[in-house]
Amino acid sequence: MTPKEGWLIHGRQVLRFRPTRWEHWIQLLEITSGELLPDQEIPLLKSRRELSRAEALKLWGEKRQAGWTPCGPKW
Repeated sequence: MTPKEGWLIHGRQVLRFRPTRWEHWIQLLEITSGELLPDQEIPLLKSRRELSRAEALKLWGEKRQAGWTPCGPKW
């Protein structure tokens, strides 16, 4: 079963975790980072990379321990 996308926010920084490839032998997520700007409706996109499911779960856990909180979609 393919997971849904997830979002984290910390101050003005936003991370989006989105499944891109979800097969039995390979599971990849695209991680997109953005920055909320006061005068912009949509965050400024900073970077995009693809990680394995294990790497994405590790990053999610690290960010949660660092104070990032889940949020709704920002773009």
